[in-house]
Amino acid sequence: MNLQFFGSCVLQFCVAMVATVCFSLAFQVPRRHFLACGTAGAVGWVVYIICTAAGLSMPAATLVATFPLAGISRFFAITHRAPVTLFLLCAIFPLVPGAGIYYTAYYLLNNEQVLFASKGVETLKTAVALAMGIAIVCSIPLPRKLSRHQYRGPKMN
Repeated sequence: MNLQFFGSCVLQFCVAMVATVCFSLAFQVPRRHFLACGTAGAVGWVVYIICTAAGLSMPAATLVATFPLAGISRFFAITHRAPVTLFLLCAIFPLVPGAGIYYTAYYLLNNEQVLFASKGVETLKTAVALAMGIAIVCSIPLPRKLSRHQYRGPKMN
């Protein structure tokens, strides 16, 4: 990796973190979880960028990026004593194929069947890759030491 690509990754990490925190704000996540949500979303996005730069397709890069994203979300759920969905829902924000959904509908409404089918299949693959990555990581059992701490209930302030 060259220095320019590294600088781009750092910039995209920061932008993805801010975007994820803004989504967390809109999702009414408690303030004490903003940094964790932002970090999880930014890590997922940077892994996605690195994978696409390495030549992986959009669905494959999404699948690979979902693994660390879901793992970090599980880690923050344990350390913050909060539900994992609180971190996962916010962290997947940068990876959700929103533009793909938009263009699929656009091509459908403009009666461009070939582009509609192509973009629709790619978007569906990306969404399935996102769901599969989360399901795979969340199905891995936690070590007994970590899982014992998970069930103490939420931390009261």
